Amino acid sequence: MLPSPGAPVTARSVLKDVFGYDSFRENQETIVETLIAGSDIFALMPTGSGKSLCYQIPSIVRPGVGVVISPLIALMQDQVEDLRQNGVEAYFLNSSLPYEDARRVEQLAVEGKCDLLYVAPERLLTGQFQRLLDQLNPALFAIDEAHCVSQWGHDFRPEYLRIAEVTGRFPGVPRIALTATADQATRFDITSKLQLANAKHVIASFDRPNIFYRVRLKHRDKQQLLTVLKTHGEGVSGIVYVRTRKRVESIAAWLTSQGIPALPYHAGLDAATRADNQQQFQMHDGIVMVATVAFGMGIDKPDIRCVIHLDLPSSMEAYYQETGRAGRDGEPATAWLFYSMADVISMRALQQRSEGPIEFQAVQQRKLNAFLGFCESPECRRKTLLDYFGEAYDAPCNACDNCTEVAETWDGTIAAQKALSCVYRTGQRFGAAYLIDVLTGNATPRMQRFGHDAISTFGVGTDLTPGQWHSVFRQLLAAGYLDTDLASKRGFKLTERSRGVLSQGETVRFRQDPQPLTGSRPTRRRGRQAAEIEIDPSNPKAVALWESLRDLRLELSKDLGVPPYVIFHDRTLKAMVADPPTRRDGLLEISGVGQTKLERFGDQFFQVIEEWRE
Repeated sequence: MLPSPGAPVTARSVLKDVFGYDSFRENQETIVETLIAGSDIFALMPTGSGKSLCYQIPSIVRPGVGVVISPLIALMQDQVEDLRQNGVEAYFLNSSLPYEDARRVEQLAVEGKCDLLYVAPERLLTGQFQRLLDQLNPALFAIDEAHCVSQWGHDFRPEYLRIAEVTGRFPGVPRIALTATADQATRFDITSKLQLANAKHVIASFDRPNIFYRVRLKHRDKQQLLTVLKTHGEGVSGIVYVRTRKRVESIAAWLTSQGIPALPYHAGLDAATRADNQQQFQMHDGIVMVATVAFGMGIDKPDIRCVIHLDLPSSMEAYYQETGRAGRDGEPATAWLFYSMADVISMRALQQRSEGPIEFQAVQQRKLNAFLGFCESPECRRKTLLDYFGEAYDAPCNACDNCTEVAETWDGTIAAQKALSCVYRTGQRFGAAYLIDVLTGNATPRMQRFGHDAISTFGVGTDLTPGQWHSVFRQLLAAGYLDTDLASKRGFKLTERSRGVLSQGETVRFRQDPQPLTGSRPTRRRGRQAAEIEIDPSNPKAVALWESLRDLRLELSKDLGVPPYVIFHDRTLKAMVADPPTRRDGLLEISGVGQTKLERFGDQFFQVIEEWRE
């Protein structure tokens, strides 16, 4: 329910009366007031920091219709449904709407009966939509997922390049570009291509203090995945990212056979199957979505407790964006990454096959190298991650594996010299397995045929086990001392950086590989800033109320055909358990309960609390 007629409509009144929050989060008020005043703004805010409110509130306060340009149908539908539950007149125009419904939405917008209108960039560029804009009074233009405009970003969408053509026709209408992930080059690209040179910049912290970062070497990855999911327990929602469609299908089927509810999602599935799987994931707890990167952008499910990369992401930006889908409710979540030397080789091969310009390839190579450094570094994961985005961080965070399980390093200079020399003396044409046989003196028939059992590096590496040599080659490859040339189906080759080790005495330190993941629960410490309300499992009365409120929420969500979190987030229900109100209106004092939701759901939830109190 919007503020009553005659009452002054301010950003704070909308925040409280419509959305049920007493105060803005960091940076929100600055952005909101800038837009209400009619000025442009570029906002870089992490996932889960409340970006949507930054343009939703000004769209309600300012006269006219807030036009939100969003790349994904799922994002539009989630946000529109959420807004309508809060009493806001919000609609979307996309390919999922029948013709008659689309015309009805357009008419409502023209008649001034629409606060926010969501549209895909492809539709924004059509002549029909631009004629509609001429009949509207745009309150603002919000360009969500703005990194899609940049070829340096990780989700480039060519349609975004023409957005400025449309928004430029309305010079007095404020614009906001929002993204959760962008390095310096991408930020410059966004503001340039969206013609936001004079926009105010708000750069929030990239830190997600509630996410615990864990990186492990891949070893029997399906079993590792099963161990992780069982560690998190039943009823937990998670996302598993893999590189190929075939892997998606295989792993989803295997998890299901192991009693884990899992669904596949990739671009090769038909649209109906993708939509159905996504809806099930949104509507129900305890489902694991196994997916390629086709899944996730704009997914608004707040209670995803783990994001697991079973294959190596292409860059720090991609990793940050994808792990940011965990713990959007601010409660503890874990980002798991499993990787191997094969992953590194595959990613380098993909880059070698790229047909982009040399400058683009060079940038992508630097991004991959930076991410490999993150994987192999013994330093605080959070510090390394934030350093990449230009944000200083005072380690340790005590919320990553390197902080809670101190990584050991060793002087690998001699080992590196032996490995690199072996690559050179065998002709820069073999992979790790063959080179390890040479170094450890395992004279195979193939090796004898090439005469490599007689070279100077044969048998010089018996001081290390084959597993340790595998780690050496992986870390040399990740650090750029070695490269691969899969285009000609050859093995490792030396790089310019190799010379520093072989002839200039450069010191090399290697990270001691951690022990393989077992079935035991990993050590978990909370990050310095993470905070949440917990339900005490030893208090049966609190548990009973928590379960009763969740049951009611699920029942209402099924009746309305919306995900449970659209009714209330877990955090709101936990607040009801922690401090049960003694009167119905007392629900308004709980974060996330606004006037509209009090009117729609207050009686049912307060009745559950009263029955529990008896």
